[in-house]
Amino acid sequence: MKGKILKILKAEQGVVSGEAISSELGISRVSVWKHLQKLQEFGYNIDASPMGYRLISSPDVLFPWEFPDRERKIHFFPEVTSTMDIARDFARKGCPHFTVVVAGCQNRGRGRLKRTWLSSQGGLYFTTILRPQISPVLSLRVNFAASLILAQTLNNMFDINARVKWPNDILVDGRKISGILSEIEAEADIVSFINVGIGININNDPTDSEPKAVSLKQLSGSEISRKRLLSDFLDNFEKCINSKALDNIIQEWKKYTVTLNRYVKIVTHHEVLEGIAVDLDENGALILELADGSTKKVLYGDCFHK
Repeated sequence: MKGKILKILKAEQGVVSGEAISSELGISRVSVWKHLQKLQEFGYNIDASPMGYRLISSPDVLFPWEFPDRERKIHFFPEVTSTMDIARDFARKGCPHFTVVVAGCQNRGRGRLKRTWLSSQGGLYFTTILRPQISPVLSLRVNFAASLILAQTLNNMFDINARVKWPNDILVDGRKISGILSEIEAEADIVSFINVGIGININNDPTDSEPKAVSLKQLSGSEISRKRLLSDFLDNFEKCINSKALDNIIQEWKKYTVTLNRYVKIVTHHEVLEGIAVDLDENGALILELADGSTKKVLYGDCFHK
């Protein structure tokens, strides 16, 4: 209902009487007033007068009604342990394809290899639940699609030099601006769901705990609209996932990478490898050329550029 009220106020771009809102939505004027009060508490600047109500400005909030075409699939939480935890529960309960869990902040955000992803206010933290009709062996391509689409979206929106680092970080001039984590569950030879969690440094300051990180606000010198970035990314990502773009995603990803053709160290749960990152296979495994001239494929791990 709050979204419907906001839609009316935005469409009119002037004063709208409580009676008109009440009549259009089929609710009492008291109910209208209560919804408007709540919207004001959320940060919406709504002028109230004897003539009615006028929307002056909207805050950078991530409530479902701020995404009209996705409202039923967006789930916003001011604070969570991790959007990945909530998304896993939603996915196992049968939520639809491209459901999105968004948080204002996380107190137990997760990165790769069980590391903590610091998730302070001002950043963008969300997990997208996907149900692609693909086999598990192709699931890694979804991760590469997410990082590629995010890098392209950042470049197009902010005219920055966002590049992808294997397996799924986004760097700007060598500094980390985003990290991506995915989880998969499959039945036999078909994917049940893939959850892609993304954290983006936007209006937060990550440098106190991560000196090699950077935020969009630091790069631009001004506040950035999180809801606009989220909306654009989801539109681009969904178009990619629902098309046949996954067939060529690795080749496209390689055009944006800063990992290939350089000396790297890869740390996994079981070993540490060093060598030249010479290529990726068709599903995204990194091909390393070791010191003895042999090559080895690496499916996952932390990658350190040397």
